[in-house]
Amino acid sequence: MTSVHKNRSNAGFTLIELLIVVAIIGVIAAIAVPGLLRARATSNETAAMASLRSINTAQVNYSAACGWGSFATVFATLRVGPGGSGNGFLSPDLATLPVTVKSGYEYAISPGFGGVAGLIDCNGTATNTAYYISSKPATPGITGQRAFATNQAGAIWQKTDAIPPIEPFAAPATPVQ
Repeated sequence: MTSVHKNRSNAGFTLIELLIVVAIIGVIAAIAVPGLLRARATSNETAAMASLRSINTAQVNYSAACGWGSFATVFATLRVGPGGSGNGFLSPDLATLPVTVKSGYEYAISPGFGGVAGLIDCNGTATNTAYYISSKPATPGITGQRAFATNQAGAIWQKTDAIPPIEPFAAPATPVQ
């Protein structure tokens, strides 16, 4: 009796082995994705605070150079330098429309609490002696959880409910350290 050997290659994966690998990848993804989303939201919140600091700096520079003790109440005003020059006080990514979106946060600017309007700057634009800037997550819980606000005092205030603090700043808002 002769033995018949079939030449069959066993180089490959069975369906079970592939399903096990897919299941392991799924478990790892389920563990990693929430952490990545939290890291992204934290990064957006940090970027929002940095943008508010940049806007505060732009307002101080604008007031010294062109506003004569008053501040811009429209982002576009900060985009233009003294005498209409192209060297503005704020980068174009923030100095666009009345509401600007950057890094998952919406920014809005308006006259501040107790400010006096009616002053005209060196470019013929109306100004105010106070300003208020708010920053809130574009998609609360996804792009960020905290909302922020600042004014001519320069301090940044935060709230954890994604609703920007209002002036005059007080509890439940807290200053950012």
